[in-house]
Amino acid sequence: MQTPPILTDRTALTRNRRRATEFFLHEEVVAEVKERLTEVNRTFTSPKIISPFVDLWDWAGPVIADDDLLSLTQGQNDLLIHALCLHWANDPVGQLVQCRQSLRTDGLFLGFLFGGQTLHELRACLAEAEAEVTGGLSPRVLPMAEIRDLGALLQRAGFALPVADSFTKTVRYRNAMHLMSDLRRMGEGNALAARLRHPTARRVMVRAAQIYQQQFADADGDIRATFEIICLTGWVPHESQQKPLRPGSAAQRLADALNTAELPLSQPDRDG
Repeated sequence: MQTPPILTDRTALTRNRRRATEFFLHEEVVAEVKERLTEVNRTFTSPKIISPFVDLWDWAGPVIADDDLLSLTQGQNDLLIHALCLHWANDPVGQLVQCRQSLRTDGLFLGFLFGGQTLHELRACLAEAEAEVTGGLSPRVLPMAEIRDLGALLQRAGFALPVADSFTKTVRYRNAMHLMSDLRRMGEGNALAARLRHPTARRVMVRAAQIYQQQFADADGDIRATFEIICLTGWVPHESQQKPLRPGSAAQRLADALNTAELPLSQPDRDG
């Protein structure tokens, strides 16, 4: 089995999280989880939450860290919530497989992570500024998955009825420096294993802030920052769950159901 590349410096990530004081995006996820669980209309007796911030989830159940090897027992839980930290995993599929194995039959998985549109403004401005000032690029912002790829990861991990959906929060800041300071307060500062190990030249940051102001400022001068939060939903397979019909097993033609005439396909014009 191929070993996944080391994306995250876990020591740096832990240090960043210990300094975190701003949790408004995690609070958005808490509210989203409560709403989704209400819609499920089911009582879970053995939940577990994967999160670096225990206090936000004391209402939901036991919380464990998002280590590469999760502190889970096979077949122990009927609900797992991976709470806005899966984007830092070195092996996201491995994390999903561990969650799948720890869930009982017909257990529910809810996973939240930042999606590919997150901080697209900041990423573009930093790249342009660094290329302009230094002539090169360095790893600064975590690469994030696109929603179209994440449903397939649930299937690879063995979940049934996989769904990937998202919601977007647009947050306004005074300037790019204020945004980057807020990211540090969120515990989402640069913890990439391949990051530069010395401070970025000030002229790069100043130029990035200028570009950001030029390209992404509102009429009042504030800048916009996008945070895309993707939710992954999957169930452990169970015989009671809905299953797709076999091809050719429909009891009624689509044309009859729609009360329309069924027309033959026209033949292509081969003389043109």
